[in-house]
Amino acid sequence: MANSLTFVVHSAGAPQGSKRHLGNGIMVEASKRVKPFRQDVRFTALDTVEPDWDRTGPMSLTVDFHFVRPKSHLTSKGNLTKSAPLFPTARTVGDIEKLVRAVNDALSGVLFDDDSQVVECHARKLYSMNALTIITLERLDTP
Repeated sequence: MANSLTFVVHSAGAPQGSKRHLGNGIMVEASKRVKPFRQDVRFTALDTVEPDWDRTGPMSLTVDFHFVRPKSHLTSKGNLTKSAPLFPTARTVGDIEKLVRAVNDALSGVLFDDDSQVVECHARKLYSMNALTIITLERLDTP
């Protein structure tokens, strides 16, 4: 039985957590990108997981969120401008806790029974040539 699982979701991360009130007690996600992102994570995990994967016990989650640089960060020759930030800190990308929340919710019931089983988490936001999310889940109670 495997103790860890790594897979790549070919989709940029989307933050989950902020809600918008529509009235009459109806709340919706503020980010329109979060539902498709969660579906991408869920389906990729389902395609990757082995049938004997044990969904119980404590887990460690590592997530690298890769975002494509805005064109404003590049010169006409494709080089980085002097003012281009090294890391994606713009509000449009989302904060890291809300990005991880979307991943945890997508993986609940697929790779673990409940996201309370995630006892350790490492996450990074990076710039890359392609928008993607790399997820590694490791079982902590197996030798």
